[in-house]
Amino acid sequence: MFKRFIFLLLTVCSFQVFAVDADKLETILNFHLITNTIGIAGQPTKTQFADIKNANFSVVVNLAMPDSTNALPDEGSVVSSLDMTYVHIPVPWGTPSASHVKKFFGVMDALEGKGEKVFVHCAANYRASAFTYKYLTLRKGVSSAEATSPLLRRWLPEMDGNWRSIMRLRMNQID
Repeated sequence: MFKRFIFLLLTVCSFQVFAVDADKLETILNFHLITNTIGIAGQPTKTQFADIKNANFSVVVNLAMPDSTNALPDEGSVVSSLDMTYVHIPVPWGTPSASHVKKFFGVMDALEGKGEKVFVHCAANYRASAFTYKYLTLRKGVSSAEATSPLLRRWLPEMDGNWRSIMRLRMNQID
């Protein structure tokens, strides 16, 4: 009876900790858990990186430019100080390219092979949504519906030609 009580107590406590962590992630600009191992969002604050770590993400991939209006100049050291891996692939908003997508795919492939939980972000989650969508649909065979974030769904009709060309990329144009 006592063992059962302890198990129940630990289960409830674990659920509450997960719920608190999930609630904290929801405060990050445009956060969306796209798969069990990939979360996407806009720019987190310094303190939100601790919440990302507490939600068991082990890698942060930043697609924003270093001079984005809300960029953190010391983001790499903040992430590293939390014992997470930091990868920066600066993607210019006005000129995204297949080369940027290829770099992203290479990073994601390497991380996927290690079973890492990856947090992908940019300034507002537009670049992160588009690149993650391409990765999941082209490389992982995930359906378009499952790979589309709520933000991407709203943005698709308004995309400019540069971003529409990214969304039309086929695998042979990336490899």
